[in-house]
Parts: sequence; C-alpha cells; structure tokens
Amino acid sequence: MRRTGYLLISAALLGACAAEAPPSLLDDYEEVDATTILDAPSAKPGKFAPHNRAVVERGEYLVELLGCGSCHTDGALVGDPDFKKSLGGSRTGIAYTNPLGEKYPGVIYPSNITPDRKTGIGDWTDTQIANAIRAGIGRHGSRRLATMPWRGYARISDDDATAIVGYLRSLEPVEHRVPDEVLPGQRARYPFVYFGVYRSTR
Repeated sequence: MRRTGYLLISAALLGACAAEAPPSLLDDYEEVDATTILDAPSAKPGKFAPHNRAVVERGEYLVELLGCGSCHTDGALVGDPDFKKSLGGSRTGIAYTNPLGEKYPGVIYPSNITPDRKTGIGDWTDTQIANAIRAGIGRHGSRRLATMPWRGYARISDDDATAIVGYLRSLEPVEHRVPDEVLPGQRARYPFVYFGVYRSTR
C-alpha cells in the first residue's frame, strides 16, 4: 500500500526551511486546503428532554465555535469533509512529532465523538467527556491526548462543559472506527497532517 501523509507547516517554518534545508525536503508533500469551519450537526429532538433544549442548543453553538468538526469529521483536515460522518472521527491523522525531523512521526487519529457505543463516546461518563475537553485526558485517564487543543478549552465553565456533553449525547450515533495511534518510528498506514499546508505524495 502506498503511504500517503499530509504535512501542514506554518509559513514561518517554511521560510526557515527554504533558507536552511535542502530543496528536496518537501518533495514527498503537496499543498492541501483544510476545512476550518464546519456547521455542527443538528441535535436530534427525541434524544433529549424538552426542558434541556436550551442547554443542548448552547452545546451545539459551542461545538461549532470551538471548531470541533474541523478535526473530528472525516476528510475535513484535507478540505473534503464527509458530512455523513460529522463528528464521527477522522481517518486522516495528526502528527504529534515532527515529520521534518524524523521519517515516521507519531500520529493520532481524531476520535469519534458521537454517542456510538462501539466506536464513539456512548459508553463514556459525562465526567470523562468533560475531562477530555478541558484537560485532554483520555477515557482511562492514563495520559494527555497529544493533539487535543485542551489548553485553549481549559477555562470553559462547568455550565459550558455540561452543555457540550449534553449536545454530544443528543447526536445521532455514527458508527465509524478510526485507526489506532501510530507511535514515533512506526510507519503510518493512513494519511496524516502536520500544522501548515503541505501533503505527502508518497
């Protein structure tokens, strides 16, 4: 199987590479245009009590505002979101170590955050979901999620965290399993991105 990765690098880094690195550094990558803004999928009215409508609507607003879909929707990281899998996780990963410094970086694939019990967060507790959002802690609390931008969400209020959890629980479950994490030094079988604008061609 041909390896296809996506490398996203900042303009500043590209400038530095152009001055200091050999011209062939980016030969294995091509430009991509990631989808940065996505509408949050609508909550399903039958999945929450009518008196919780305001909370769920607040959660939908926050999920859209925080851009959760740009990572957690399949295809969005490379500009081709699959709206049938909105918030259902991504088979395009995010490198958490530098592919310019090592041939095979570590890669995490954004998880399915719909309430599917097999492949999503259907069996997570409210506290586990809130901890993942505000502290980047995985379900079992063993370590931080390497690419989750939790530092930007750390000060979300309890009410807002509750609203996000309520909204995520109100979604239609999407059964969509994402690839397992790839440790540094292992070859990724599925595409990945790194911050910036280039995608690998091999």
